[in-house]
Amino acid sequence: MTKMKISVIGSGAWGSTLANYLYKNGHSVTLWEFNSEQLSYIKTHRHPMYFPFAKIGKRILLTSNIEIAVSNADIILMCVPSQSIRSTARAMSEFINPGQIFVIASKGIEIETGKRLSEIIKEEIDAAKIVVLSGPSFAKEVALGLPTAVVAAGDKKNTRLIQKKFSSKYLRIYTNTDITGVEIGGAIKNVIAIACGIARGLGLGDNTTAAIITRGLSEITRLGVKLGAERSTFFGLSGLGDILMTSFSANSRNRNFGELIGKGMNLNQAIKKIGMVVEGVPTTQAVVNISKKTKIEMPITDEVYKILFRNKNPESAIISLMTRNMKSE
Repeated sequence: MTKMKISVIGSGAWGSTLANYLYKNGHSVTLWEFNSEQLSYIKTHRHPMYFPFAKIGKRILLTSNIEIAVSNADIILMCVPSQSIRSTARAMSEFINPGQIFVIASKGIEIETGKRLSEIIKEEIDAAKIVVLSGPSFAKEVALGLPTAVVAAGDKKNTRLIQKKFSSKYLRIYTNTDITGVEIGGAIKNVIAIACGIARGLGLGDNTTAAIITRGLSEITRLGVKLGAERSTFFGLSGLGDILMTSFSANSRNRNFGELIGKGMNLNQAIKKIGMVVEGVPTTQAVVNISKKTKIEMPITDEVYKILFRNKNPESAIISLMTRNMKSE
């Protein structure tokens, strides 16, 4: 396999895991981090803050210089939080070269504009060739080498290249041309996972969780189709696969955040307790705005929003969902 020059932008749990994975997969890897304290930690200890067992390869270049990170890369892998995508893309825009492929591994929607992450990068870097990498993939399990399947969405040429260069015996990559659907599924499933966590925090059962997941997937699909996505995408890895994993697993920070809310914590207390970015929180804000503009009914998302940002009692939110006007499935 031909070695590629890959720059991973963001050294959080997912970014550092993918950097190490791609290094082991035979590529030349640079890992960029804006936060000087976090970068210093990684340089000193040669492992992520989150996974002491995952040693950072000795030949992975660690830097905070964005020009060094991106100017000579074949592939630029975006792993920064969703609300930092625009500022990061803007900072690197003057150093981008023709032919570079941007792989977006972050999941979310910009609050202020309601834009998907691929749309943001295209606005800041018009010539960007974009592939979205998404699906049920906890960083810790990838770091441990556990079998994982994800989807790469974009045009056929670029997705096949990423499929070929990123795949291994324990990471299987499928291709898809529906960027909109893959991004919408990957982002909004975090909102539904928060709802499932709230239900768990309230002491509710598996019946409730199953109902939230099923009806949550329905509202994600309604919005996605309205925005131009293919319905079938939401029954694939970035839809059904990701929502099941994120809603059920104890490894899910969005579900765990929701559980803290269900047990009585407020928004700030729960975020502080989790200690990492909870992407479902800003995504909830963004999706409520989008659903209003598109006039797409999203009752679960609406109730999560009211709990997080309007101090609605979680038990009252459940009652509101259960006593809505009766309808067919």
